[in-house]
Amino acid sequence: MIAVKIENLTKTYKVPVKQSFVKSIFVPKDREVVAVDKISLEIKRGESVALLGPNGAGKTTTLKMLTGLLYPTSGEIEVLGYKPIERKYSFLSQIALVMGNKSGLSWDLSAYQSFRLFESIYRLEKKKMEETVRELCILLEVEDFLDIPTRKLSLGQRLKMELIGAILHEPKLLFLDEPTIGLDVTAKRKVRDFLRGLHGEKGTTILLTSHEMADIERVCTRVVVINQGRLVFDDSLAKLMRQYQNKKYLTITFGEEMARERLETFGKLIKSNKFVYTLEVKNGKQAEVISRLVSDFVVRDIDVRGVPLDEIIEDIFERTS
Repeated sequence: MIAVKIENLTKTYKVPVKQSFVKSIFVPKDREVVAVDKISLEIKRGESVALLGPNGAGKTTTLKMLTGLLYPTSGEIEVLGYKPIERKYSFLSQIALVMGNKSGLSWDLSAYQSFRLFESIYRLEKKKMEETVRELCILLEVEDFLDIPTRKLSLGQRLKMELIGAILHEPKLLFLDEPTIGLDVTAKRKVRDFLRGLHGEKGTTILLTSHEMADIERVCTRVVVINQGRLVFDDSLAKLMRQYQNKKYLTITFGEEMARERLETFGKLIKSNKFVYTLEVKNGKQAEVISRLVSDFVVRDIDVRGVPLDEIIEDIFERTS
């Protein structure tokens, strides 16, 4: 079954043209900015999909249209069989939206008080709600912060509470916009594991946007890339990675700083940081390159890996801009 169906989705905004003060008052001018440009997409129920793109690509705008927060300029949207812009209760009770940079919990209430509010809104059974809250709080290690006002929680504690509140009503479709933004390494890992478990055990459909590539690798199996409002890639994460199997990254730690020109005779220099350099070489050539490097220079350490996902996505951005 289809969870999300989009056909030729477009969203444009009118923004004022910068003019002199007098002209801006008496002869105002606007220009049209295309945020989303004729995107067509289908997501099946039970899929976990990453929606990727550079800043300003239209990711958050697309999420807001899918949840009914924004009206599309043109095109058709169907989510779980509903038109999001109608904002029907039967639709809203089956979805949830978590935005890492915005709070969905009442700022002055404690998390538990907000959960009680959700209990009333979604007509949940109190006993089941409390059991769910207790289990999730233990899993995310926030059981000691239930009665603290949301405004006094740390960012990590608040985001974990946001996730708990978002899935209390067991939504069929979960929208996540930068769900690990600003979290420490441990908190990020717990949130990723939590989302992966939610998708695997509950079959929840997930649509996630993030600049954290670890979020994508841990949670999602499919990648949709948009750039300048247009869809430029849509396929499985595994297939995307396979497209770059002909390359390897060698991260070499030398005993001294190296001349860029000399290193580029071995491969493409991707990045450098004092004594540490990363070279891109053809798959199958890494042994030969390593042998030459070790014989010509003082090498402290070498790490060999495939092309990182963030580099792959950046390459797609550059090729489609």
